Order: sequence, then C-alpha cells, then structure tokens
Amino acid sequence: MKKIIQSIEQVAILKYSLRWSLLVLPVALFAGSVVALFLFLLDLATKFRWQHEWLLYFLPFAGIAIVWAYHSKGKNTSAGNNLVMDEIHKPGGGIPVRMAPFILITTVITHLFGGSAGREGTAIQIGGSLASFVAKKLRLNAEDTRTLLMTGIAAGFGAVFGTPVAGAIFALEVLAIGRIKYDALLPCFFAAVMADIVCRAYGIHHTYYHINFHEQLNSVVPYLNFDYLLLIKVVLAGFCFGIISYLFSQLSHQIKKQSQQHLKNKYLIPFVGGCIVIALTFLVGTTDYLGLGVTTFSGSGTSIVNAFKAGEIDSFGWAWKLIFTTVTLSMGFKGGEVTPLFFIGAALGNTLAVCLGAPIDLMAGLGFIAVFAGATNTPLACTIMGVELFGGDNILYYAVACFVAYYFSGHSGIYHAQRIAIPKADTIHKLEDDK
Repeated sequence: MKKIIQSIEQVAILKYSLRWSLLVLPVALFAGSVVALFLFLLDLATKFRWQHEWLLYFLPFAGIAIVWAYHSKGKNTSAGNNLVMDEIHKPGGGIPVRMAPFILITTVITHLFGGSAGREGTAIQIGGSLASFVAKKLRLNAEDTRTLLMTGIAAGFGAVFGTPVAGAIFALEVLAIGRIKYDALLPCFFAAVMADIVCRAYGIHHTYYHINFHEQLNSVVPYLNFDYLLLIKVVLAGFCFGIISYLFSQLSHQIKKQSQQHLKNKYLIPFVGGCIVIALTFLVGTTDYLGLGVTTFSGSGTSIVNAFKAGEIDSFGWAWKLIFTTVTLSMGFKGGEVTPLFFIGAALGNTLAVCLGAPIDLMAGLGFIAVFAGATNTPLACTIMGVELFGGDNILYYAVACFVAYYFSGHSGIYHAQRIAIPKADTIHKLEDDK
C-alpha cells in the first residue's frame, strides 16, 4: 500500500513538473527576448553617450519626459519592482503589460543621457509584467498567478545577468526577509534557465569577472581548510559591506522623501536631480560614475572591471557612485539599483583590500555580491551568484561576506514591498514590544 501511495505521489510530481515547464515557457521566451533587446539597446545607448558627452546636459529634460510619460500614460507602473512584489504578496488588479515597454524605454533614456542606474529593476519588471499578461490570457487562479509572477522575476534576473540559478533563488528569497517558500522552486528554476538560454541565443554576451586568487593555507591549525587570518578580514569587510548597503537604502529613501516634500511640482524633481548629477560630474572631474559603470570608454578609470585590479580606481569611487545613483533613482529616473551596487561593492572591496592587506580581486568580488546581498536581503542568491560569476573555489568567503553583510544591513532594503517574515535579531521583537 505504501509503495502504491509513493508511486501515485511521483506521478503527481511528474505532472506538476510537466505542467509548469509548459506554463513558464511563454514567460521565458518573452522575457528572454525582451531582455535581450533591452541589453542590446542599453549597449548602444552607452556607446553613443561615450561618443557624445554633451548629452549629459539634457539629462534634466530627459527626467521631465520620463515623469510625464509615467504620469500621463503609465498609470500605476511607476511603482516598478514593488508593484510586482505586492501583486505576489496579495494578487489584486494585476500588472499592466505596458510596464515592459515603459521601463525598457525609460531606462535606456536614463542611460543615454548619463543617469547612474542599473538594469536589474528593468529586467524584473519586464519579466513580471509579461508573466502577468500570460496569467491573464491563461485565466490562472490567484495561486498559480502568484507563482507565475515569481517565475517572471526569476526569468528577468537570470537573463539580464546570465546567472539562472541565482535568479531562481532570488525570486524565492526577495519576497520576505528571513523566510523562503520553496513551492515555486521548480517553476522559477525552469523560467530562469530557459530565459537565459533564449537571451544568449540572440548573441548577448555577459561580462564575467575573474578572481585569480587561489588559497594558500597559512594556518597553525593543520585541519583548518582555510586561512583564518583572511577569514577575519572577510568578516570585517562583510561588516563594512552591510553598513554601506544600509546607507544606500536609507539615503535612497531619504532623498526621495525630501525631494517630494520640498519640490512640490513633480516635474521639478527630475529636473533638479539631473542638474545635481551634472554638478557632481563637474565636481569629481570624470564621467566614470555615469551609466552602468561596468567599464569606461577609455578602459581606464574607476569601473567594476577595474576594481578587480590593483591601482586602477579611485579609493573613494564607491562613495561617489553611491551618491550619483541614489540621486538618479530617487529623483524620478528609471533603472535598477543592482549594477550600481555591484560597482559600489567592488570598488569598496578594492579599497578595503589595500587597507587590510588582502587579495584585491577576491575582496572586489566579495564586495560585488555582498553589498547587493545586504541591500536586497538575499544572501543565499548572492552567494550562488558568486559561484556562477567567479567560480566555486572561494565559496566559503562568498558566504561569509554575504551573510555578515545581510545581518548588518538592517531591515530597510531597497524594496519597500519586501516583508519581514523573521527579524534578523531577537532584539527587534523587544524593540517593537517596547513601542
């Protein structure tokens, strides 16, 4: 009897797997294709801006155009990633399919005119809006719609960074701090892998960052399979990464709040924001902090790629990128936060490596994933991302940096729709009780 029950269970699991592999197929195809188009246009916009630096002077007017477009035609799509997450938490009015073209076009405009932004938010919104569209066409119930929206996040994330496993985990982990529900694990994994395949099929190439550091054990305790001195340095760096994650989130929220309080005209907010970015560019005397920051036009200067090398970047480059990005994204421009977080983390890791006497490429890689982990409260996804991007040799250090950064980044995060399922420390409960 028990064998019969087990056989029935395996058949049910097989049916479930086949059903969801078919349901996520259109989401993966659409998301992978649109993300490929987005990355292609983003690359064109970046190269065009490099060749025509005068475009920066039109950034304030580009901001006005973006806000006007969302106000007049975008409806509730301006909520962005938070709208997708809110719909997963509590399905309601759905996500307008217009979100995909709106965020794609406005993000490309932001980059074309020099705004400091990323691409993850765009990819997630593309995946979420397309998943919502498919769910409506297939007339799925609320629970299946919720799952399909999660696959949209996984598909967008996996395709835009070329990290499908991290994309699947991110979609499960980002919704609530301290808790992961595995009910959508297989669908999210299917979607992320297929979307990544589709995106690559269009000839899209992702930037990979190499860590050449190889562990040479220097321990007085023979059975330790790691360098305990280096591990201590990684813990200290993880603490710094977490604090910077917290600072990024808080500064983003405060700039948005203060700009809305003091600039009553909604079109004045992006105009002033664009002017601030122009002023900051003149102040630092370089355009390295505009756009994605993966690399620069000349190849030299402060960028993510150069953060993995010794003596290539400004020691305070991480702070400048933080300011440029929070101003850009908090004052009406569109794009994601993650690639700038990669920049901030890698640049900070480079600086800390010099101060602590640690391997520069390793610390840059740790900052790359750990600042992101702290700002999004997704330490597991970011640890897996480290393996997908840098290889698995240093996974212990990836995990330590991401976990420490996660705990010291607080509960705010960059997504206000993210819920707190389990606080990071018992004292949080006590503080809430005192209130």
